[in-house]
Amino acid sequence: MKTEIQPQYHVTTATCACGNTFETGSVRPNIRVEICSACHPFFTGKQKFIDAGGRVDKFKKKYGL
Repeated sequence: MKTEIQPQYHVTTATCACGNTFETGSVRPNIRVEICSACHPFFTGKQKFIDAGGRVDKFKKKYGL
C-alpha cells in the first residue's frame, strides 16, 4: 500500500447543532453534524419535529393541505 497517498487520520472534535461536542476519529479536522445522541429522539425518548428547509410547508402548499 502506498503511504504517501493515504489521507491523514486525526482525532477530531464533532460539534452538533444542539451544542454538544464529542471527540471522534476522521480524516477531516472538524466535523459539524445536525443531530447527535444527546438530541436524537431514539436516545432521548422525546419526539422532536425537525423541518429541514421548509419541506413540510412546501408539501402542504403543493397539495393544498
